[in-house]
Amino acid sequence: MFNSILVPFDGSQGAEAALAKASELAQLCGAKLTLLTVYRHHSLLEASMHVVRSDAPDDLDDIMRGHAKQVAERGKSLAEKNGIQKPRAFVKAGPVARTITKFAGEHENDLIVIGSRGLGSLEGALLGSVSHKVTSMAETPVLIV
Repeated sequence: MFNSILVPFDGSQGAEAALAKASELAQLCGAKLTLLTVYRHHSLLEASMHVVRSDAPDDLDDIMRGHAKQVAERGKSLAEKNGIQKPRAFVKAGPVARTITKFAGEHENDLIVIGSRGLGSLEGALLGSVSHKVTSMAETPVLIV
């Protein structure tokens, strides 16, 4: 049925629910499970409002990448607790929905399992949720949990 399942994971309750469902499906199908954590590249406005301490990294992207790696590792650990052997976790920067769908195509994932609500943002509230955008952009089936 499915050979490779992608779970976009941002650490939210919705992402954890999606990961639990994807883990269940992966075990039923004997599919590989891949997690993807996407962080958004900061804007110049955000950078200008960032106050840097002398002992803090001066690159906001480095901080965001570091946090995203922690989130991805947490998701990988949860997948292992759900019984998944050797889940893979990746971290990418970019527009979230576009990065997810591009990644799914490049890695030949044949199902995307995504939470209906993630950490979100004001932009998401105004322009639509990531899950909605992924369903409209993806060339592969999408299961919203």
